[in-house]
Amino acid sequence: MGWIVRVSYNHGMTFLDMLRAAERQNGSLLCVGLDPEPAKFPAGLKGDSRKIYDFCAAIVDATADLVIAFKPQIAYFAAHRAEDQLEKLIAHMRRAAPQVPIILDAKRGDIGSTAEQYAREAFERYGADAVTLSPFMGFDSVMPYLKYEGKGAFLLCRTSNPGGDDFQNQHLADVPGQPRLYEHIAALAQGPWNLNGQLGLVVGATYPAEIERVRAVAPTVPLLIPGVGAQGGDAVATVKAGWRAAGGETTAPIVVNSSRAVLYASAGEDFAAAARREALKTRDVLEAAKA
Repeated sequence: MGWIVRVSYNHGMTFLDMLRAAERQNGSLLCVGLDPEPAKFPAGLKGDSRKIYDFCAAIVDATADLVIAFKPQIAYFAAHRAEDQLEKLIAHMRRAAPQVPIILDAKRGDIGSTAEQYAREAFERYGADAVTLSPFMGFDSVMPYLKYEGKGAFLLCRTSNPGGDDFQNQHLADVPGQPRLYEHIAALAQGPWNLNGQLGLVVGATYPAEIERVRAVAPTVPLLIPGVGAQGGDAVATVKAGWRAAGGETTAPIVVNSSRAVLYASAGEDFAAAARREALKTRDVLEAAKA
């Protein structure tokens, strides 16, 4: 693989180690997505992009003991020229919730030296523990991220949007068995691309039968599952389809993301307390579904 980048880590833990530890410590499969929209902020913060950090930090503080991960979406910060607030927010997460891994939702997909710069952005500038990637330019677009020892990368596989059918659900005539594209990506992530056990897959909660199919093809990789909450994904069906355990230990982690339902649970001054109540409710539903 060539050069390996070593970035200071949480007591030497890999991303997967952190994920498993957070699941045990917080009793949770819930990931809170941080998609700040100032127009939706509560009174006192509403419409003010300078308050993105304040809003998100309050959500983090209210939910840090309830989640398996946090997932800031970079576009919601960059659109408001708030990258400095994102850096400040991630530094706050490290202090306030050091046990919780951070997934930078960037969906990058490029090759060569450009991919190296995107990897540097995710892991060195922002200090994320994992990043979301588009794999559709092939393995050389993924490899620069895997050079960061212990960091994670979630490949888009079967996304929650209806337009995912345009490509992801199509059969590949030139691959033995003619799998669908999303099945082929899952097989690559479970096998030849997963050089150091760093890869995971993004599979939408709106397609539980296909989560189950991905889990069959990729029985051990972590799944990042958006679409629970405002997008209408079924939390119980999601856990049944994707989470696996043996002997009381998780063998196939899942990270079930909810963003808007938690962030905007209240438009009042109690927004952080309301976010905590919504996160607690969702966490408990997910945990009960393990049984």
